[in-house]
Amino acid sequence: MPLEAINKESLSRKQKAPKGWPTTFHKWWAQRPIAAARAVIFAQMVDDPSANPDLFPTEKKQEKERQRLFRIVENLVLWDNTMDATVLQAAREEIWQSWRRACAGNADHPLSKTLFDRKKLPPFLDPFAGSGSLPLSAQWLGLESYASDLNPVAVLINKAMIEIPPIFAGGQPINPESRKRKSLIAQEIKGASGLADDVRYYSQWMRDEAEKEIGYLYPKIVVTAEMAKGRPDLKPLLGHKLLVIAWLWTRTVRCPNPGCGCEMPLLSSCVLSSKAGREFYLDPVVEGKRVRFGVQTKPPKSLSDPKKGFKRGMSGIFECACCGTVTARDYVAQQAMESGLKSAQTAVVADSVQGRVYLSAEASPAPKKVPLVDSVGLDIELAPNPRDVWCRNFGLHRPVDLFTPRQLVAMVTFSDLVQKARKQARRDALAAGMSADSVPLRDGGTGAKAYADAIAVYLSCVVDRMAYYGTSLTTWLPKDNALRDCMPRQALPMAWDYAEGNPLGKSSGDISTCSRAVANYLDVATVNAPAHGIQADAQAGIPGVSGLVISTDPPYYDNISYADLSDFFYVWLRRSLRPVFPELFATLAVPKAEELVATPYRHGNKKKAEAFFLDGMTQAMHSLVRQTHPAYPVTIYYAFKQSESDDTDGTTNTGWDTFLDAVVRAGFAITGTWPMRTEGAGRMVASGTNALASSIVLVCRPRSADAPTASRREFVGALKSELPKALSLLQRGNIAPVDLAQAAIGPGMAVYTRYAKVLDAVGKPLSVREALALINSTLDESLAEQEGDFDADSRWALAWFEQHGFGDGEFGVANVLAQAKNTGMNGLVQAGIVASGRGKVRLLRPSELPEEWDPTTDLRLTAWEIVHQLIRALEAAGEGAAAALVAKLGTKAEVARELCYRLFTLSERKKRAAEALAYNGLVQSWPEITRLAREGNAPRTSSTADLFKEE
Repeated sequence: MPLEAINKESLSRKQKAPKGWPTTFHKWWAQRPIAAARAVIFAQMVDDPSANPDLFPTEKKQEKERQRLFRIVENLVLWDNTMDATVLQAAREEIWQSWRRACAGNADHPLSKTLFDRKKLPPFLDPFAGSGSLPLSAQWLGLESYASDLNPVAVLINKAMIEIPPIFAGGQPINPESRKRKSLIAQEIKGASGLADDVRYYSQWMRDEAEKEIGYLYPKIVVTAEMAKGRPDLKPLLGHKLLVIAWLWTRTVRCPNPGCGCEMPLLSSCVLSSKAGREFYLDPVVEGKRVRFGVQTKPPKSLSDPKKGFKRGMSGIFECACCGTVTARDYVAQQAMESGLKSAQTAVVADSVQGRVYLSAEASPAPKKVPLVDSVGLDIELAPNPRDVWCRNFGLHRPVDLFTPRQLVAMVTFSDLVQKARKQARRDALAAGMSADSVPLRDGGTGAKAYADAIAVYLSCVVDRMAYYGTSLTTWLPKDNALRDCMPRQALPMAWDYAEGNPLGKSSGDISTCSRAVANYLDVATVNAPAHGIQADAQAGIPGVSGLVISTDPPYYDNISYADLSDFFYVWLRRSLRPVFPELFATLAVPKAEELVATPYRHGNKKKAEAFFLDGMTQAMHSLVRQTHPAYPVTIYYAFKQSESDDTDGTTNTGWDTFLDAVVRAGFAITGTWPMRTEGAGRMVASGTNALASSIVLVCRPRSADAPTASRREFVGALKSELPKALSLLQRGNIAPVDLAQAAIGPGMAVYTRYAKVLDAVGKPLSVREALALINSTLDESLAEQEGDFDADSRWALAWFEQHGFGDGEFGVANVLAQAKNTGMNGLVQAGIVASGRGKVRLLRPSELPEEWDPTTDLRLTAWEIVHQLIRALEAAGEGAAAALVAKLGTKAEVARELCYRLFTLSERKKRAAEALAYNGLVQSWPEITRLAREGNAPRTSSTADLFKEE
């Protein structure tokens, strides 16, 4: 696999989502990158050239063909090629050719008549579809796709993204404005762009209707001379009417000091805007027993650190602005549970010709009277999940509690307008000439009624996005001058200061912005193959469907509580769409009992939760074995880091060994692994966490019925023979050091799962947990053996680093070690890697190394020095500076990357997080560094050739 190209595209799109990007359509958690999904499905459906020796009889011809396929993958993964028919057709043709060869090669297969149809590709299934990245990618490749999930929110997202667009592809928009534009009559509509046009129109229709009903709650601000006092930036705006972007608030609690009685603000930051030249700050002023907030362009003198506001520790610990008393977290939680936290408005953000303008709260106070609304369906209890729904710890128990009174009025208004818009859309569709049949969308209708149902689906997604940015858990981002969503991570957290956006304004959460995100996706939605969003339990499979191409991203043990978090969106979808999908939204909340996650609070304890996960995942894997097509492997994503250290079994993890146990029990053998950089660029975390930079894609096939039994000794022998080769391939593929142990599980488990059983000395089957421990042990041995490839000075430095890091050690001990490594202390000093004096020795840190270092003139060049000089250059001046050194080093630069893997392992084991981060960072930057060096963007010297000579 061309991993570098796939990883680069995956990471770039996580950092900046382009217009129409599928994962911005609706919030979901742990979405697989489109680039990785497309590449994996293509690779599992197209034969490697080595599988066709008649066509490619030599390794040279196989490699040439492989590189041609790589170019197809590299073009396919680029989002910019999504609408390029030539690129997509090239990929689809390769899939068809491979499929035809499979049909010809299985003419005698017992199921050849039913499963090997040369004229029809097998359908695709993802039984844990989530937001649909995988079935969407399969649909792009021309496969009929089944997106199955138990969660109704996921099912609705998949219906909206992959099922509905092909149904109405090519249709003209039905809204009156579009029909008036005569040019549209003869215009060819591409894909679902007609549907997109209608979503934009009826979103605007909803906005206009909402403004009639609740517009008075969102008045504009007239800039007065009083406001402009002491504010030169406001003088040019005198008399202007400004549209409010957001009202900013802080929660408050009564000071625990009996002698104070202040309603103390729980303000975690006083920074309103940190943009250069446009800085604004809150200025808290104590007035008796209350705190008033001014707005100014300089940091307030009353606070030592405006970025921290009154926050003094972990969540819920604040200092009283009036008397300085520091609250305990438990006190804040107790007050919140007993009487509820109050809120105080701190500032107003408005839009002007100058950009964002910050005003004091008095410029636009909250309305004194807000109408009551019908909150039926919004008063369910949020899941009592102490980890992921921790806003409950501070009294926010129900969805209705997450909104201010004005936010609640707005959300209910827009949600209820969905059905009114649906009725209006049906009238307009009939007027546009669509069929008047009464078959609804859920029953396969394609007429006016079904089309109106489809419009309602997308409008409900718009409302869900508004909720995402429209709660009292939404915060303000000073860096971006914008709203931040209410789930910045996979949880419903508590927000101490929050931003109340204007749904009729110009912000992340207004209806116009939200509708653009939905409609922009429809403009690029694929319509070339049918798809189905189905609510089903993965343990049971899809009734009546078999011979499937399967790729899936199952739950990661207990990482994410999808169902618990989905309730936030479900209550609004149910309110808007129950008439459209009554069966899908039959329950008051998202079903949770059968969700395959090991959540202790649901099952009573951790042991029962683990047993539930193992049993359920085993059944789900059995279902995959039954339904998979014999011509294709199954691909399974997993991104759960090994992190539990056990004195007897070594490093393992309940999430991994339980999941792999389910895979093995179901009868799968792991035949390959692909490490995909899917989790974002900054995810390298210290040892003990479950965050990865990469997902490991397991390639599985049903284990042969005549698989042999092996002894523990045979298993270990096979590991020691095969794992070093796999390790070398992973390193050459630039797997991040933080993920190396994780990625090595694949080839290790490939050895384990090729056997029906592995028996220990007394004939007892070796468990998955025990196998993982042996795999990790063999990996350590392989990394240690690589030290033999380094020079003597670097081997000494490695041994010293393992014991002392960059700290001091005794000279005598260092000298003995130097003799054992066939070097000497004087030589190590001359090599420029150690400092020695007063009986002490220590390794030089990268920051202490000379900036003017030139490897072409270094008479004692070591791998250790190369690594740390590259880290110094990278950290001080970026990839270009590191590339300049690589250009001078030539082929000897590669030793740096090899050494980084060993150094990272040692750092992680010793819990030296800063060092581990540096070594991991150098490897992750390696492709870009070498590209810059190769393309001549880094200077080279005429003496570089001398460096390539063997010593």
